[in-house]
Amino acid sequence: MNNAIESITTTALGLALDAASQRQQVIATNIANAGTVGYTPVRLGFADQMQDLQRRLDAGLPLDSYSLTAFQTRMMPVLDANNAPAKVQLDEEVALMSQNSVQYQALVRGLSRHLSILGMAASDGKR
Repeated sequence: MNNAIESITTTALGLALDAASQRQQVIATNIANAGTVGYTPVRLGFADQMQDLQRRLDAGLPLDSYSLTAFQTRMMPVLDANNAPAKVQLDEEVALMSQNSVQYQALVRGLSRHLSILGMAASDGKR
């Protein structure tokens, strides 16, 4: 197995799990502050960084563990149509938390399978 591919896969899964964990914390904070006067809900964003990675791949530039570790999430305030801080919508936050939980579980299963494959490769397929 190519070390670069294994390293990128492990790094990418780790970053995705970190982002999902951070997203869960942000959503929980939004829910906890739903009744707080003056609180501005936030979202964890990383779409810009994902687009940068896609442009890198489209340009034929190599993708390695180092370029993935530079990946950072950003906190963005939730604003209404008038660019004023939005109010926390509990039903929306709970739905986002549920969606995030499902994504987190899928990432954990993916990491488990990846590590299982690496374990089989390391033991030459023997149990």
